[in-house]
Amino acid sequence: MSESMTILTKSLITCPLCKSAVEEVMPTDACQFFYECRSCHQVLKPKQGDCCVFCSYGTVPCPPVQADGKGCCG
Repeated sequence: MSESMTILTKSLITCPLCKSAVEEVMPTDACQFFYECRSCHQVLKPKQGDCCVFCSYGTVPCPPVQADGKGCCG
């Protein structure tokens, strides 16, 4: 990661079922595998090939992906 790169820690996560969107703070040192929608209570899991729910349903990729482009799981 370059010294001038800023890691974003908030992402707007959108439920694919009910389309509810909520800004959430992402963990900076790990991927988040599950997220329960606050509106419909659907438990979201990452799409195939994604390391976390923020990479699948968020407006900003998770911090590990932002840092090195690989994710923390791969």
